[in-house]
Amino acid sequence: MLVRASFSSLSDGRWYEYIVRFLLGGASTAITGLIGTRWGPGVGGLFLAFPAMLCASATLVEAHERRRKREIGLQGKRRGEDAAALEAAGAALGSMGLVAFALTVFLVNAAAPWSSLALASLVWAATAGSCWWTYKRLRRTWT
Repeated sequence: MLVRASFSSLSDGRWYEYIVRFLLGGASTAITGLIGTRWGPGVGGLFLAFPAMLCASATLVEAHERRRKREIGLQGKRRGEDAAALEAAGAALGSMGLVAFALTVFLVNAAAPWSSLALASLVWAATAGSCWWTYKRLRRTWT
C-alpha cells in the first residue's frame, strides 16, 4: 500500500466540524501550556504527545462513515466503529513515534542542539513507519 495525501475528504466535512476540531486542539494545547507553567516543562512535555485531535477526529470519522452508508441505504454502524478504531490505532502508532522523537532529543540535545531535531525527525519517521508496517503485518494474522 502506497501512503499518499488526499484532500478530497476535506469537502466531506461540515464547517462546524472544523471549528470543533480547532477548539479541542486549541484547548488541549492551552491545557498543556498551563500544566507546563505550573509543574515545569518536563511534566508539560509529557502531555504534548497527547493526540489533541483524536477526540474530535474519531467521532467525526465515525459520523462521516455512518452518513456515507446511510446515503446508499445501509446502516453503517459497524463501518463507522471500524473507521474510528483505525483512527485510534493510527494515533497510537504516531504516539510511539513521538516518544522516540522525545527520547532522541533528550539524549542528543546537549551534544548537538540543532541537529538533534533533524535526527529526532528521522527517528520519528522510522519508528512510526516501522510500527505501522508491523501493525499491518500483524493485523493480517489476527483476522
